[in-house]
Amino acid sequence: MKRPASPMVLRENVPLAPFTTLGVGGPARFFVEAEDEVQVGNALEFASLRNLPVFVLGGGSNLVVADSGFQGMVVRIALRGIRQETAGRIVAAAGEDWDSLVRLCVDHELAGIECLSGIPGTVGGTPVQNVGAYGQEVSEVIASVRVLERKTPKTLDLDNAACGFSYRTSLFNGSERDRYVVLAVAFQLHPGAGPRIAYPELQRRFEGRTVRPTLADVRAAVLRIREGKSMVLRTGDPDSKSAGSFFKNPIVSESDARFAEEAAMSRAPSKESSNMPCYPMGDGRVKLSAAWLIEHAGFSRGYCRGQAGLSSKHALAIINRGGATAGEILALMAEIQAAVDGLFHVKLVPEPVFVGFA
Repeated sequence: MKRPASPMVLRENVPLAPFTTLGVGGPARFFVEAEDEVQVGNALEFASLRNLPVFVLGGGSNLVVADSGFQGMVVRIALRGIRQETAGRIVAAAGEDWDSLVRLCVDHELAGIECLSGIPGTVGGTPVQNVGAYGQEVSEVIASVRVLERKTPKTLDLDNAACGFSYRTSLFNGSERDRYVVLAVAFQLHPGAGPRIAYPELQRRFEGRTVRPTLADVRAAVLRIREGKSMVLRTGDPDSKSAGSFFKNPIVSESDARFAEEAAMSRAPSKESSNMPCYPMGDGRVKLSAAWLIEHAGFSRGYCRGQAGLSSKHALAIINRGGATAGEILALMAEIQAAVDGLFHVKLVPEPVFVGFA
């Protein structure tokens, strides 16, 4: 039996920094923690009647909030529930913790998301960014996404093709940004199948093994790799106070990749700069390593600008060293972008969502 909807609790001037992994940002003018679909609709209606902008908040792991906060309605998605419909089909509410779902699937020998272990955030955020890591993307196993259309408001089930997935993007953060609120995601996983071991760093972990690794083995290896880069949230680890990978790995033409490599060689021809990581996409384009470009533009791990800095373990993570402002985070972001563009003619695109900025 479906539980009756509970009343919406409206709060005002709620600090947003504690709801983010980066820990920066001012307050929301209005704030609702929505525990069911009715509350989501009621919050949107409240905002519509007052002509307020709306931001939908999940786990806050891929987010930078302005120091001035957000002068509108923040709806934090807290919908819960996981059910197994068939042997490999799992439906999870948008507010469920992502890594807990991964662990559940691995424990039940359901392959398809084991390489996405340790990623902070909620289920609802995964289709928005088309989350990917270590050779897997979540779009490979998403069957459909249940959404609320903000203006109508109607609930719809969008199949995989309708979601417009590509590298770190979907229609939810692209062509139809702000049109839908994700309520639940259906995953079509692979019962009894082996793990994906396509990423070089993972392959090296299992070199020489005569027995094929299990899903649990791969999950454990991914967690160890991520922990080594402070990409798993850990209390007391200052390097984990971040928004995760701050920049997307750029995808460029082959000629632009050659220019970047030649530029690196001209700066330090006797060093490892000539071994710039390049990953052919099969369509005449090449994916580059944003972390490599950042480090070879002169930003070493642990680099600081005020209370913002780079992780001491991974150059791709901008961290809050303690008391950083959003302004400091953006200043460091701009400094890195300018240096990489100036040296390599490659534009780094940030991954996080920016809220409350003009």
